[in-house]
Amino acid sequence: MRAVTFQAPGEVRVEDRADPQLEAAGDAIVRIEASGVCGSDLHIYHGRVKIEPGFTLGHEFVGTVVASGDAVTRVSEGDRVLGCFHTACGTCFQCLRGDYQECDFKRTFGHGATLGSLQGTQAEQALVPHADMTLRKVPDSVADDVALFAGDVMGTGYHSISDGDVEPGDSVAVLGLGPVGLCAVQAAVAAGAGPVLAIDTVEDRLRMAEQFGAVPVHLTEQSPRDVAKSLTGGRGVAVAVDAVGHPSALDLAIRLARNAGTVVAIGVYAEKTEVHMGLVWIKGLTLKAGPANVIGHVDRVLSMLEAGTLDPSPLVTHHMPLDDAPEAYRIYDRREALKIVLKP
Repeated sequence: MRAVTFQAPGEVRVEDRADPQLEAAGDAIVRIEASGVCGSDLHIYHGRVKIEPGFTLGHEFVGTVVASGDAVTRVSEGDRVLGCFHTACGTCFQCLRGDYQECDFKRTFGHGATLGSLQGTQAEQALVPHADMTLRKVPDSVADDVALFAGDVMGTGYHSISDGDVEPGDSVAVLGLGPVGLCAVQAAVAAGAGPVLAIDTVEDRLRMAEQFGAVPVHLTEQSPRDVAKSLTGGRGVAVAVDAVGHPSALDLAIRLARNAGTVVAIGVYAEKTEVHMGLVWIKGLTLKAGPANVIGHVDRVLSMLEAGTLDPSPLVTHHMPLDDAPEAYRIYDRREALKIVLKP
């Protein structure tokens, strides 16, 4: 089969690999029909997240089950499925508490030995461990481009709003309008939040957030703090979402949040970061961070996608053949695409 592999920072390659084989009774093999290029993939591409040369990339996928182990009961051969970006066993201490993203045996697709040595999904086929937990059947009415988001990007955006305990009428600021940030905007609007501030420097992304029901705020041409105060009676927002994963974004999120508010950091952090704990402390903020609990949210998110309450389809700007993955990464790295879907 063909697979997209990491070679060195700034270099990916499409190579031939052996077809995956079932390794455990709970495994499934999925023929990939759509796989996304994600901002997390860029962290690997830039060398921020270290993986071994030759490792298959990718962690977002929709496809068809072509084989399954004897213990798999929720999906069958021939089912069209979406996959979550990581696996979970369902029975460890963390899983029994519902914290699937912290499963003791968690493995993340396409992230090398550090996160479980599970080959990625930018390929023609993929091995899916713990298939009953990791896969979900896709309703016939949900297109591949939409279903693809449930297992990571929309699941992560939804998680930020859920983790922030957003209620109707709460004010929200989303910093960074990549796909995750724009999905967080949609999830906030769907939760009844208002106003929802969408902060970035890219005009196209600001316009899209406005179409989703947010107040667009240009990071450098406006003062996000002044806008937030003017729209919230001088208090600041109830929930600030850092969808960037950069110290400056986290610092601004802390400053935008009102006293006793919440900051949710869903952007990927791979290095040490200074946090102004004086502000966090004096404002009495709740600071939450970490990978999204997409397995915990995926059924609800999929239902909302099916109902049209959430619709990430406008975010897909490019469809490219799997063999064009090196160019897809270059385009994505230059911010010339919002979301790229690779088709084997």
